[in-house]
Amino acid sequence: MIAKRFFQTFIFFASISLVFNAFSQSEKKSIREGNREYRKGNFIDSEISYRSALEENPSSFKGNFNLGDAMYKQENFEEATKIFEELSALNLSPKEKAEIFHNLGNSYFKQEKYPESVEAYKNALRNYPDDMETKYNLAQAQRKLVQQQQQQNNQGEGENEENKDNNENQENQENQKDNQEQDKKDENQQQQDQQNQKQEQQQQQQQISQEDARRMMEALQN
Repeated sequence: MIAKRFFQTFIFFASISLVFNAFSQSEKKSIREGNREYRKGNFIDSEISYRSALEENPSSFKGNFNLGDAMYKQENFEEATKIFEELSALNLSPKEKAEIFHNLGNSYFKQEKYPESVEAYKNALRNYPDDMETKYNLAQAQRKLVQQQQQQNNQGEGENEENKDNNENQENQENQKDNQEQDKKDENQQQQDQQNQKQEQQQQQQQISQEDARRMMEALQN
């Protein structure tokens, strides 16, 4: 198997598999063509060749593994993840399992799924504890995971502060509304009191007029 390579992202990646299994000449030819295009950097053409091999033998480990590599190089990390996840469920040798989990960790890493990436690298090391490239990638994923958690915590604190401000604003608005309603009630009560007072004055004036009239009648009779 070709040795893992170091890329600009500082993530080591297990390259295309060259494990020789029993497969048809057509499948073998398609995989060789795919490997050739892969080395040239023609990853789309290599994908086409690997898929042709899988049409001959859908269960080909080498065809699927190399296809996962080709999808990764095309930055189709979701498809690469799906392929390596399916391969990880197969009954393979520890070395093959380690390489699958290694590349699965890289695919997760590229999607910033750092918890899944860390777990995949750990699974790779469980199958091949001495792989220094996987250890390096694991350290990078753990560092990114810590940064991501810190950002989420800071964001959560900011949201809590914003919610607190919103609650205070809402409370102030409710208090202002209550004050307005109370002012309106007070104004209505004041108007009612004034009206009652006016009515009492009118009644008193009416009573005084009646009393004056009675006195005038008594004076005339006298």
